[in-house]
Amino acid sequence: MLETATALLLGHMLGDFTLQTSAMVADKARAKVLFIHVWIVLLASWLALGLAPAPWLLLLIGVSHFATDLAKQRYAARRFARGAAPGFAAFATDQAAHLAVIWLAANLWPGAWASGLWAQPALLAQLPSLARLPEAMAIASGLVATVWAGGYAVRELMSGLKLPADPETDTSLPRGGQLIGRLERLMILMLLLANQPDGIGLLIAAKSILRFNEIGKADDRRASEYVIIGTLGSFAWAISTAYGTNALLAALRGP
Repeated sequence: MLETATALLLGHMLGDFTLQTSAMVADKARAKVLFIHVWIVLLASWLALGLAPAPWLLLLIGVSHFATDLAKQRYAARRFARGAAPGFAAFATDQAAHLAVIWLAANLWPGAWASGLWAQPALLAQLPSLARLPEAMAIASGLVATVWAGGYAVRELMSGLKLPADPETDTSLPRGGQLIGRLERLMILMLLLANQPDGIGLLIAAKSILRFNEIGKADDRRASEYVIIGTLGSFAWAISTAYGTNALLAALRGP
């Protein structure tokens, strides 16, 4: 059952984050775009399951994903109509709903993984390393959740605190903050997977020194609070997903 859930988790992470373009996110209010997104999630999930013959499982994933994203889009439209962003709560609720359905599907069809290509005895006899594939999928899911999903989470967390950019004084690199955030979350994931949590303290100290120097020049309390909230949010997300990945790996490896 856990292998089925892990494969579905990877399919969701790939379909919802790495395979979903910014244009699709912006245009998902259109039914056609939403349908394409759902089919991408289904295809990624089916491939992760090794093309398992599980049509009812995939139907549950597809219908629930469509309904959840549609509900989120309507909620976001109402928020935007009032001049507000959906916020982190909407993002977290959306992802929690998807994860709950994945867990339900894995409990209803626990043998989906065993019926797929990656778990076939003949193939495992030729490629014994495939037995570790669920662990690799767990790490890949953790990577996407930490680096890519974390970017969306922090963006939604900061959506109500956005500072206006001054084109005359804003000298930051295009998308530089996004890249820095991805790198710091990746480093935290690597440190925790390597069982080296002490390294996170050095990372926090290094970034704090750099940010303090930057903020000191700006002499803006709002800017300092914005940076601190964003940094702590990014670190908290990365630490949470890293521990979640470690817990999943431990469960897959067993006692």
